Amino acid sequence: MPNNLSLTIDAARLQAEIDTLATYSDAPAPAVTRILFTPTELEARDYVRGLMREAALSLREDAVGNIFGRWEGADDTLPAVATGSHIDAIPFSGKYDGVVGVLGAIEAVRALRQAGFTPQRPIELIMFTAEEPTRFKVGCLGSRALAGKLSPVKLLDLTDGDGNPFDAVRRQAGYIDSLDDVELPGGHYDSFVELHIEQGPRLEAAKLPLGVVTAIAAPATVRVQFEGSGGHAGTVLMPDRRDALPAAAELILSVEKIAQSSTSPDAVATVGLCHIYPGAVNSIASRVYIEVDIRDIDLTSRNRMVDTVVQVAKTIAERRKLEYEVVVLNADDPCTCGREVIGAVVESIEALGYPYQTMVSRAYHDTLFMADLCPTTMIFVPSQNGYSHRPDEYTAPEDIARGVEVLAHTLARLAGGTE
Repeated sequence: MPNNLSLTIDAARLQAEIDTLATYSDAPAPAVTRILFTPTELEARDYVRGLMREAALSLREDAVGNIFGRWEGADDTLPAVATGSHIDAIPFSGKYDGVVGVLGAIEAVRALRQAGFTPQRPIELIMFTAEEPTRFKVGCLGSRALAGKLSPVKLLDLTDGDGNPFDAVRRQAGYIDSLDDVELPGGHYDSFVELHIEQGPRLEAAKLPLGVVTAIAAPATVRVQFEGSGGHAGTVLMPDRRDALPAAAELILSVEKIAQSSTSPDAVATVGLCHIYPGAVNSIASRVYIEVDIRDIDLTSRNRMVDTVVQVAKTIAERRKLEYEVVVLNADDPCTCGREVIGAVVESIEALGYPYQTMVSRAYHDTLFMADLCPTTMIFVPSQNGYSHRPDEYTAPEDIARGVEVLAHTLARLAGGTE
């Protein structure tokens, strides 16, 4: 039974695989850049497929590029227990984000097989397509599509920064099946658990090796464009100006204040993108657009911040006599994790004797959308200095191995089975 499983996690092998996957990059080491459906990302997919096959998993892939590795159970009519993450990486990031949840899941399966475990339910590993929004400006593209949050019509509307349609890009990458077949029905999976680096400082600060996620914050993205009148920086006098950039600057500072003044402890808001036209030092900005990321566990609080940003943008534009446009690009709901899945993780950790804490994930992950299909949770392992999305992102091999051990025991609990 799962309580009696004695598992061996090969930390050195897993670290070597993480290091190897990091070499599939369009940025020089230690940075990693791996963008969806580029030649480099496609080569990385081949590497992961090979590891899945070596772990005796049967593979299938859907029309958006999600890769599924399946370990058949004693009763294959039962919904599978699922786990997984992503391998795409934003420009000049690190080698652990997402990767730990994919390669760690493969190692968990190897450890369970080596221990002689036979699952009652099938266990399925998922390598999700494009968790990062880098190429098509939509985060969690693969899991959104699985959960029906990104319809075939919406997928066909997506284009990358060079104007390439998603449909053409995915077909060129070899994914030619119908987009109508991607969405899965609710209950397709019994449960889902994602192993991930924390991407924050709380576990390290608390000197704890493990976190169990109870809820995941969800983002809303708001795009604001101000349009005024350009001109020569030296010849248009101040009373005559309709400069778009000061309006954007005013809104950026307001975004910070809106989040700071929220009564919700989990409220955050960030302006991470600002484009200025024409973008010359001696030219008045005629057009500026920014994108605002607003997050909270509390949906009412998150939506209140969104509404406030929209109203403040309108007020600034009218006062400065500018044209403006505000578009809410997306507004996902936060999720509360499944108690039974959380319980399986906690039971596994406590049986192994490790300290841990429950926590909220303020970054969102594919788990957020898998929660529409089945009960979910996440296992966090520490990030050194809380760093992530940067080349010096680091999690120690022993911390990763501990997370994999907990994941393996959790999968065994959820899947049921025998030694």
